[in-house]
Amino acid sequence: MNYLIIAFQVIVGVSILNVWLVQNNKATKWRGGNATSIIEEFEEYGLSKTFCYVIGVLKVTLAILLILAIWFPVLKQNAALGLAILLLGSVFMHIKIKDPLLKSFPAALFLTMCLFIAYY
Repeated sequence: MNYLIIAFQVIVGVSILNVWLVQNNKATKWRGGNATSIIEEFEEYGLSKTFCYVIGVLKVTLAILLILAIWFPVLKQNAALGLAILLLGSVFMHIKIKDPLLKSFPAALFLTMCLFIAYY
């Protein structure tokens, strides 16, 4: 079971880093509304560019901590719960703008994985 938790940590951590650092200016089928970048996605949600940067710093930091928690387990629960809270917000934003449920799938999946990481 420990290997499954570590796999979840790597999957969630690397995926969050990918979204925020590599694909932040690329259109994906998961973006809210008709957004083609993260900043446009936040605008679709009615949120400011500044808020986008704040959430981005938090998500990147927590993703790095979640990966580091493989070697420093004391970080695991707080990093996973912090990401879970932010991912719950992502799911709610998709619902707020009436996106098809499929668009919130990655956030919902990673939220579930983070809760599993935090409470296993």
